[in-house]
Amino acid sequence: MASQIYKDKKELAPRAFINGISVVIEPNDTILEAARRAGIFIPTLCEFAALNHRPGTCRICLVDIDRADGGHDIVTSCDTKIEPGMRIHTRTAEVRRRQRLQMELLFADHDENCSSCSRHGDCELQKAALWVGLEGSHISGKYLADRREDASAPAMRFDGRKCIRCLRCIEVCRRVQGPNVSALTLIDTGTGAQVGFRGADSWGASDVCIQCGQCSLVCPTGAISVRDQCCDVFDLLDDDSVTTVFQIAPAVRVAIAEAFGLPPGTNVEWKIVTALKRMGADYVMDTRWSADVTIMEEGTEILERLREAKAAGTLEKPFTYFTSCCPGWVNYVEKVAPDMIPHLSSTRSPQAIFSALAKTWMPKSRELDPKSIRVISIMPCTAKKDEAGRKLLERRPGEKDTDVVLTIREFTRLIRRTGLNLAELPDTAFDTPQMTLASGGAQLFATTGGVMEAALRTMSAITNQDPQPLPPFEDVRGARSIKETTVHLGDLGDIRVAVVHECANVAKVIDMVRKGTCPYHFVEVMACPNGCVGGGGTPRGRDIWKNNLGARQSAVYDIDARMPIRASHENPEVIRLYEDFLGAPGSRLAHELLHCTYEDRSGAGEKPRARKIFRLVELSPDQMGNPD
Repeated sequence: MASQIYKDKKELAPRAFINGISVVIEPNDTILEAARRAGIFIPTLCEFAALNHRPGTCRICLVDIDRADGGHDIVTSCDTKIEPGMRIHTRTAEVRRRQRLQMELLFADHDENCSSCSRHGDCELQKAALWVGLEGSHISGKYLADRREDASAPAMRFDGRKCIRCLRCIEVCRRVQGPNVSALTLIDTGTGAQVGFRGADSWGASDVCIQCGQCSLVCPTGAISVRDQCCDVFDLLDDDSVTTVFQIAPAVRVAIAEAFGLPPGTNVEWKIVTALKRMGADYVMDTRWSADVTIMEEGTEILERLREAKAAGTLEKPFTYFTSCCPGWVNYVEKVAPDMIPHLSSTRSPQAIFSALAKTWMPKSRELDPKSIRVISIMPCTAKKDEAGRKLLERRPGEKDTDVVLTIREFTRLIRRTGLNLAELPDTAFDTPQMTLASGGAQLFATTGGVMEAALRTMSAITNQDPQPLPPFEDVRGARSIKETTVHLGDLGDIRVAVVHECANVAKVIDMVRKGTCPYHFVEVMACPNGCVGGGGTPRGRDIWKNNLGARQSAVYDIDARMPIRASHENPEVIRLYEDFLGAPGSRLAHELLHCTYEDRSGAGEKPRARKIFRLVELSPDQMGNPD
């Protein structure tokens, strides 16, 4: 009976006709949306459905329409509402002529040096030119001289010669990171119109851009790209005097597969090891291990602060602490909300912790020359490149712990440049359990809520007299913008925590902190959609938010469920680190190597102020072997 009612309603629904095919009209439908549901192809370029971005600027999605009232027009289908009785034609001679003309105009100020383009082989503009049947352009490159390049940012690159003014980058920056960032804007008019940087002459001078790289995910051409360091890695691999140590972030193993034709979320961690070993890597290790160390340090830090609050009688009116493992979020605090610096955990990110220990504990325990070690990170994140160059992470002036950071897209190119296909490689285990063995909680770092869940597993086990088997903390899982829960931490009682992803959403929490009304003791923040699995350096695609992020997140939970070790404090390799080297979480040596300071980079005209948590000193070999 129910199916009959549904059938009757469908038959009574208003309809239109596209290329003679009857299509059902749904509320607020555009012509493009109705066509897609019916499986009818209309070429597009500027439109990006996941962002609800339909500016109609590229004019490639033109269609010929006859309205029920007798009106006739040629319109952009992405922003034109479909009407009952409307008859739509997608391939008339006039539509095709206008599409080709518009494509010629796009190429009038476009650099067609495709061989060196970051989108070589995967360019939406090239695909659109094929769709509309462009055979050549007599005005190609005519206005190219008016376009500019910008390579001043630490992680990102802008090539105005390849920009088609689709405005996707501006939209994603505003939507994901919020109006307080909105680092990209449209400047000038007419043929001079191009993407610029709000309040700055160059990208590197921007005091609001957090280097999250979301703009590079949606750019249809090579106008916005990530600083490519593949050749830096090849140079290190080919240098016999160098010991290369690769670390693989938790999200990489579930996010790279789709770039090689495998289903989104496929775990290919051991194929990654094979690829790197064939390239000549000396050590391939796992950032999940240092994520466990992060939990030991950050969990200890937060518990100390909560105990201090209880002793002072202020636990009921919490001083909110934020996680610090996301470099995009750290950039947001320093550039946009510097008054939150005292609320930010001093614990370094897993990347920075791994690199610091790879150049101190690892050479000590393996009798390696620390000066020969070069750490290469493979990350889903563009802001990690920015983090690697932070002077506040240098233990000696000019010496970086993390030498090179490759995003997943760069690593994909590195693999292909070696002539390998990741999908066809056999599995190879990581080199050693040292700096590799990890818990399921560490794997959760790949997704929003994961850092919080990993922290709660360890904090609840440490504080509760009779800890129960670890259940999943379901309230902090999933893809909701803001999630919260309450956890019982022994004598500290019930502690309220929250999880936020995308900086556009964290502004609400910051506002509560400023007003003194924030109910949360501890808040996890990740700058990118769904956390690291949606990082700015992950594989591109128009359906990344619709399909791929969910598959990646589900894979993260599945890996966690199958890990023999579930919580950071149970990791024997982490226990060994403290027994052999650091002494205990929060020790003086742990502070020197695994914690950091922050500075005001808001550009407000004030002298930069650093949150000096711990005194940074240069450690002698004897001091490194004698932690307190």
